[in-house]
Amino acid sequence: MAEAAGHAPTAGEYIVHHLQHLQKTLSFEPAKQTSIVDFGVFNLDSLVYSVLLGALGCFVLWRAARAATSGVPGRFQAALEILVEMVDNQAKGVIHNATSRKLVSPLALTVFVWIFLMNFMDMLPVDLLPSIWHKVGPALGHADYHRVVPTADLSTTLGLSVSVLLVCIFYNIKIKGIGGWSHELIAAPFGDRWFLYPVNFLMQMIEFLAKTVSHGMRLFGNMFAGELVFMLIALMGGVWAWQFNPLSGGFWLGVGHVVAGTVWTLFHILVITLQAFIFMMLTLIYVGQSHDAH
Repeated sequence: MAEAAGHAPTAGEYIVHHLQHLQKTLSFEPAKQTSIVDFGVFNLDSLVYSVLLGALGCFVLWRAARAATSGVPGRFQAALEILVEMVDNQAKGVIHNATSRKLVSPLALTVFVWIFLMNFMDMLPVDLLPSIWHKVGPALGHADYHRVVPTADLSTTLGLSVSVLLVCIFYNIKIKGIGGWSHELIAAPFGDRWFLYPVNFLMQMIEFLAKTVSHGMRLFGNMFAGELVFMLIALMGGVWAWQFNPLSGGFWLGVGHVVAGTVWTLFHILVITLQAFIFMMLTLIYVGQSHDAH
């Protein structure tokens, strides 16, 4: 990480630097987001890692399908078969249309694998890839900002949840027709009365908005918090390495760094898996709701 103002960075400077994305404008010029919503800026690091990990997940699933045998499966094939069966069973319990499941089940499987891989980037040492980029980035003409967990970026998670919303809209129109879905938007949830149409439509829009925002925010909040905890643990180790002295408190920070790092890493394995599963399940539930008539 770059030194701030010619001196070693403070704890606050260290965290602020690590929380800054490598941002570009749509013309690929360096930029820094100044408002909560800015569609003229994108986070290049999140975009690159999410695309690479998505391609990796698709490649792994493709290779597994190509190498699948009807005999006794190997460990890798058996693990993926268990995963596929789990996703398919969840889809059958939520989406009763067999034709829809032919698309939705593979979609849910891809979502789970993709989000798990993006979450798993949080298991890498905090400064491993950023320290490499600190040397490579400026040499290529880029800033040395670098974040490696795409799901700790709100633009990534909201992008995923908006994509799920579009899938839900597609199935609402496909299953119910434009007329049927339009009528549902104004006739539910309070009844098919003309004076309730505005209220029903407003409630439907609030429901779609709330589901989409909460879908993305839940994943972002958990991964952002996990990333921040890893940074704090890394700071403990940094202070220990800088001020190593068995007779001072810095020594015990080193012990805390090892203990806390080990415990949090083991716990975070559960978190990243659970968050991928929850996002997948909510995707299935929301798509399943688009099949139901109100």
